[in-house]
Amino acid sequence: MDNLLMVLMLIGFLGVASQWMAWRFRLPAIVMMSIVGLLAGPILGVINPEQELGDLYGPMISIAVGIILFEGSLNLDFREIKGMRKPVYRIVTIGAFLAWIFGSLAAHYVAGLSWAVAFVIGGIFIVTGPTVILPLLRQAKLKPRAAAVLKWEGIIVDPFGALLAVFAFEFIKFLTMTDVTYIAVLLFLGASVIAAIIGVILGYGIGWSFENGLVPEFLKSPVVLVAVILAFALSDFIMHETGLLAVTVMGMTIANMHITSIGDMRHFKENISILLISVIFIMLTASLTRETLLSIFTWEIIVFILMMLFVIRPLTIFLSTIGTNLEFREKLLVGWIAPRGIVALTVSAYFAGVLTEAGFEDAEILTSLTFGLVFSTVVAHGFTIGWLSRKLGLSTESKPGVLMVGSNKFSANLAKTLKELNVPVLIMDASWSRLSHAKRLDVPHEYGEILSEQTDYQVDMTPYEYIISLTEYDSYNTLVSSTFKPTFGREHLFQLPLQINQGDTLEDVSKHISGNTLFDGEVTWTKLNEKINQGYKFKKTTITKDYPYKNFLADREEEDVLLLIIRSGGGLDFYSPTVEMVADPGDQVISLSK
Repeated sequence: MDNLLMVLMLIGFLGVASQWMAWRFRLPAIVMMSIVGLLAGPILGVINPEQELGDLYGPMISIAVGIILFEGSLNLDFREIKGMRKPVYRIVTIGAFLAWIFGSLAAHYVAGLSWAVAFVIGGIFIVTGPTVILPLLRQAKLKPRAAAVLKWEGIIVDPFGALLAVFAFEFIKFLTMTDVTYIAVLLFLGASVIAAIIGVILGYGIGWSFENGLVPEFLKSPVVLVAVILAFALSDFIMHETGLLAVTVMGMTIANMHITSIGDMRHFKENISILLISVIFIMLTASLTRETLLSIFTWEIIVFILMMLFVIRPLTIFLSTIGTNLEFREKLLVGWIAPRGIVALTVSAYFAGVLTEAGFEDAEILTSLTFGLVFSTVVAHGFTIGWLSRKLGLSTESKPGVLMVGSNKFSANLAKTLKELNVPVLIMDASWSRLSHAKRLDVPHEYGEILSEQTDYQVDMTPYEYIISLTEYDSYNTLVSSTFKPTFGREHLFQLPLQINQGDTLEDVSKHISGNTLFDGEVTWTKLNEKINQGYKFKKTTITKDYPYKNFLADREEEDVLLLIIRSGGGLDFYSPTVEMVADPGDQVISLSK
């Protein structure tokens, strides 16, 4: 027991540490986790989770994959693909079928696998999956159209890849084994329909019970978690690998019911998924053997992987999207990005054993073949998605953007200043009259309520790393910070100092629901707008070696307000009374000066 606890602790530590290192050094998280897992497992021999966890290994991975897939499917709201349904539908149907056929042909003629094994592995390799796609999308900051196609493909095709492999196996048994009849194939198809029905029933039941107050707030997340495991386990009991279909359908059902508590549910599941993805990648890569790694470096496997990367994937995307509104540059990006992940590894490991037991000896190389493709695609796509998306103009990556909540004279002039410095900026307000300040200065603006559910579908939030609440209402500013804290992180949320005696009295508001205080803590909404009326201007001062920051501080007037620093590397730092700011040569200080 002590040894098992140490193994679980080490797996969790390595997974989370990999995520942190990837964030710290701006590397693809999947790549970092794969490398750490290989070092801990087959290379250094520190752990072997498959041996040490024994019978728990398979169920742990299966349930974790189900939870991850459910969390991803919670984001599949049909409103998101408005105008993009045709290319998404084509890719997940025609594209998946073509990928299966082409992949199977390559597995037979290039990798040398028998037809039976080739068609099984071809089905497995159509998957991309949320475990690898979603982290890459966050990393690359893709524009909404391309991101939506990749996300929907990854989540929807994920369970169908496993089902396709099962179908191919059942059909192969029907053709090659005398004791298997067409009834077995029909049973598989029936089990898939039952799994989808289970997903719909549980998804609708969860949504209906939440909306009608039958589940208290503190129990909602546990209830959903248990329901996901129930859907997965029940479907998988009926027919192996149908559990993935059940949880995907369940998540999509809940997502399109538009229940009020789906936001909290999504944040909870996202946090769990990040932990599970970290743990599973460490477990899978650390469980590989050195022989498996060495067997990857045969010419058959290498040529097969190259064909999957440079021929089969682009060909399936271009053929399946003929006649759609997907632009050529979007086809190029989608045709290149197709990393395989957890589902491919787990399903291929299962079929390697099943096919070998059925007498297909060439199935022994499935694990090597799969890991070679997974690692190659994760590395290749992880390191190139950002570069390629920028080259194709499909990335919003530039300087970190600022979304300002509340239009007034101060916010409009600040937005104009940031726009002149090529910082992405947007002012959002639910009042047409207040937006007149932004319109008059010709700065980007959006009419709407930022707290509304519709905001996710009306406004592309990708370019904006910071939200600053600049309305005259303290409680509203705090509510905005509280709402977006799970998505943006408190370090990227700022709000004006409380006005205390004007409007709301929230001096005792807990810091865990409010954003960081802007500027010096004394300059309220009223004071800032009064300064604009008094003729104060936004001053941009570049710090140099000859004019260091300390000289700038000495020269500024006492009434000037220090707003933010635009770093030479493109980053932004807003002044706050809780942080001591220092500007280096090359940085620009933005201040409100007389």
